[in-house]
Amino acid sequence: MRTIGLIGGTSWHSTMAYYKMINEGVGARIGTQGNPELILYSINIEIMREQNREKINAKYLEVSRRLIDAGAEAILICANTPHMVYDFVQPQIEVPILHIADATGQEAKRLGLKKLALLGNRPTMTGSFIPKVLEEKYGIQTLIPESHCLSQAHTYVSEELTRGKFTDQARSFFTTQIELLKARGADGVILGCTELPLLLEAGALPLPGLATTDLHAQMAIDFILDS
Repeated sequence: MRTIGLIGGTSWHSTMAYYKMINEGVGARIGTQGNPELILYSINIEIMREQNREKINAKYLEVSRRLIDAGAEAILICANTPHMVYDFVQPQIEVPILHIADATGQEAKRLGLKKLALLGNRPTMTGSFIPKVLEEKYGIQTLIPESHCLSQAHTYVSEELTRGKFTDQARSFFTTQIELLKARGADGVILGCTELPLLLEAGALPLPGLATTDLHAQMAIDFILDS
């Protein structure tokens, strides 16, 4: 088995989900007599809330190098938004960062999806780090909520979901956004916040849901066992 370095903490709820899924997924394939060697560095989420891009980039590069020095053969960033550092960090390290958009794009392609709604916080929805990969590598377009809805979506994610708070109001808001994006042509929806699948039941969604955390964790499992 190969060793992965996990960068977590943004939020710790998502880090727990990743750790649990990776261990369970590896165990399902090799049996419970063993478990994967994982190296975890949990970053303080405050660095993301400061919104200082240079500081964020530098921190993720520093942590990636520490994990590599400790034996990591790949880096897994345990959240969607911090993938904004990928273009800065990846060229400066010698092991791959397993990109969450690749995990999503591969599944969307398998399902034959061509236009995906993208939900998450504001940086995830408005940034290029997911849509660019999906379009350039998989030919998939993305749609996001109307501009007047972005702030509310961001507030629900950053002030509630990443703090472990799941309300009926948030559930209703995101379900409505999926319906509106479906009307605009979306044939699937990216649940681009680790906590969104915890809020929304996949079977109740009006579109096929792509839970990025689940897909990303499966990518990690495949890497670990592909030795």
